Amino acid sequence: MPRSAAGLSMVELMVVVTILSFLMMLALPSYQRIQRKTRASAVINDFRVFTAVFQAYAHETGNWPPEAVAGVVPTGITSQDLQTTVWTQATPIGGKFDWEFMQVHPGGTSPGGKWRAAITITGTADAPLLLDLDLFQQMDAALDDGNLATGNFRLGFGGGPILIIEP
Repeated sequence: MPRSAAGLSMVELMVVVTILSFLMMLALPSYQRIQRKTRASAVINDFRVFTAVFQAYAHETGNWPPEAVAGVVPTGITSQDLQTTVWTQATPIGGKFDWEFMQVHPGGTSPGGKWRAAITITGTADAPLLLDLDLFQQMDAALDDGNLATGNFRLGFGGGPILIIEP
């Protein structure tokens, strides 16, 4: 019986599917690595921008803004100063940005646990924080000294990241 040139046999189709599956399996880890790096880069950039905004506020007013809960823009900071939508929404790694003024962060790697001014990422009911030490380590290498136990970028209360602006 002659074979039709217009179609694929079931074996040929299975070979193509197998090859495509294998290629996807090889590409997936690279794609996931790129996604993680992109999320970390976005948060690192946000930390840098927010730090500059809060330092400018302190320079202009002579004091840091008052304490605010996670996802709430501190009093005195306006949408002209800060991209308030970025601050109030979930971060790319989960959780929300949280302004910490004269707050205690026991546990983690905070010696004494009290910082005058810091920015944390805190998990909330609507934005749980993904505790990923490898990702935090990447962020620390870009922002600080590469050690989550020392420097200005550390693990704070509950294992979340904290960027200390003023000890």
